[in-house]
Amino acid sequence: MGKGARSALAPGSETGEMLRQLDLYQRIVDSIYNGVVVTDADGYILHFNEPYGQFLGIRAAAQIGRHITDVIENTRMHIVAQTGIPEINQSHRIRGQDMVVQRIPIKKDGRVIAVFGQVMFKNVRDVSKLAKKLSLLESKVRLYEEEILSLRSTRYTFDSIVGDSRAMELLKKTALKAAATSLPVLITGESGTGKEMFAQAIHHASPRRRQPFIRINCAAIPRDLLEAELFGYEKGAFTGAQASGKPGKFELAHRGTIFLDEIGELSPEMQPKLLRVLEEKEFERVGGIKLINSDFRLVAATNQDLKKRVADGYFRKDLYYRLGGIALSIPPLRERREDILPIARHLLAELGEEFGRGQVTLDADVVESLQQYDWPGNVREMANVLSRVLSLIAGDVITREDLPPHLSSRQERANNSFALQDAVNEVEKESICRALSAVNHNKTRAAELLGIHRTLLYRKMKKHGLPLS
Repeated sequence: MGKGARSALAPGSETGEMLRQLDLYQRIVDSIYNGVVVTDADGYILHFNEPYGQFLGIRAAAQIGRHITDVIENTRMHIVAQTGIPEINQSHRIRGQDMVVQRIPIKKDGRVIAVFGQVMFKNVRDVSKLAKKLSLLESKVRLYEEEILSLRSTRYTFDSIVGDSRAMELLKKTALKAAATSLPVLITGESGTGKEMFAQAIHHASPRRRQPFIRINCAAIPRDLLEAELFGYEKGAFTGAQASGKPGKFELAHRGTIFLDEIGELSPEMQPKLLRVLEEKEFERVGGIKLINSDFRLVAATNQDLKKRVADGYFRKDLYYRLGGIALSIPPLRERREDILPIARHLLAELGEEFGRGQVTLDADVVESLQQYDWPGNVREMANVLSRVLSLIAGDVITREDLPPHLSSRQERANNSFALQDAVNEVEKESICRALSAVNHNKTRAAELLGIHRTLLYRKMKKHGLPLS
């Protein structure tokens, strides 16, 4: 049967006794400016005060016995009855307005027998403290929506990390131990080795896994905007700022994890500010005067040699030591060739599902080519290569002819050395890879070494299938 009016309560029932008690105070409750509603443990209305009825434009007495979901839009009273967990000062949208509501389970002998609900008719925009809380929650919701759109980046666990080499086994064991602590973690490794995957895995294995994982690329945001992104800003802090202000990443990461990628690119001006936040766990929004506390766990990553940057004067020594509570260094694929084939097969299975294909296998020549290649772009480059191959082949077996030319064996390259353009491309790619490796993948410095503009370097990297980040 559907949710309809409920029969009268038995005179001797517990909820009936509560109804008689509520009746004694009905005049008092009806004098309260705020809306009041009481339901039984199944969500059927026992009491509905007059101010609430007037606000909704309905007769209060006529709602007795009806199910709460038939009367109040977006209600959670019946859910609180099921969980027994109170919901205090929550936002509830009623008739186009954001209200402040309380939902309190009433228990007897450990069992929920009723739920008391109260609605403040004052719009939350007039409640300064709650408005700030709602602004923070809205920012978190938007962040979660963005995260949902990229599920792979938020669902990495240690099971997602493929690799049978001893180096990777030891690295995963160390990272798992790190997850149990609240110490900051510094992950280093070349581009494409899976630094964010390790950061995600650490978060998901930690006690903070049910809290937000907030990530930000320090190199992708202009210097003059990075402070506002990290610490947030108050309304009117600068031209173009949102009228309501905006919480920063550290604020959103409260009780969760913040992942600072490309930490080596942090400007000298931002380094002392970050150090203070790490030491004090408090900060001010841009344009604000109120100190904000945040209980976050920091995971940072870089493809640069921070020790060398410290020695060269580009990175603060005290910040470097503060970041490296636990240091993890991910070796490149060329140093753990036994992982190349398992990773390739894992990627093929994932990509095959994504492309809607059946099982795709590798012939013996392809296996040899994959294992002999140095993979300067590491796992990211391998994923790009296999994705391209899968999009072009018709069968279910990848042969050497399906691979890009640069994956051919050295002997095969020698046999085809008469192809001038191929030789030029190969030399050009190897020169770019060597330059990037020499400067820890700093694009600006690599371009200087090569004697070309950074924009041209990016074009050539894209042309050769090299990872851009």
